[in-house]
Amino acid sequence: QVQLVESGGGEVQAGESLTLSCAASSRGFLVINIASWYRQAPGQPRETIATITSRDLGSVADSVKGRFFISRDNAKNTVSLQMNNLKPEDTAVYTCNANVWTAATGSNDYWGQGTQVSVTS
Repeated sequence: QVQLVESGGGEVQAGESLTLSCAASSRGFLVINIASWYRQAPGQPRETIATITSRDLGSVADSVKGRFFISRDNAKNTVSLQMNNLKPEDTAVYTCNANVWTAATGSNDYWGQGTQVSVTS
């Protein structure tokens, strides 16, 4: 079984930065294929924020372009979201999703539990 655990959320003031991390773990060797960060604010639909492929090609939503950056560390099985110049409208629960391969289970999609990001003005 694969687990995704997010960390790094919290409350910050507008203009500050946060880095979210999504760590994948399992009993054996694993490979993170494609991974994405989503966010959902109260009363709003879930929004895809950033995606990174197995070839380290990243893309971000227009709403955060120039402020958010996605990266991965294959040695640590982590995917990170660097968020700069945060705005109150960035307040949401941020969740990681990844397609992960293990020898035991093959490739499957997994979700983290989500981490709250709150930005005050």
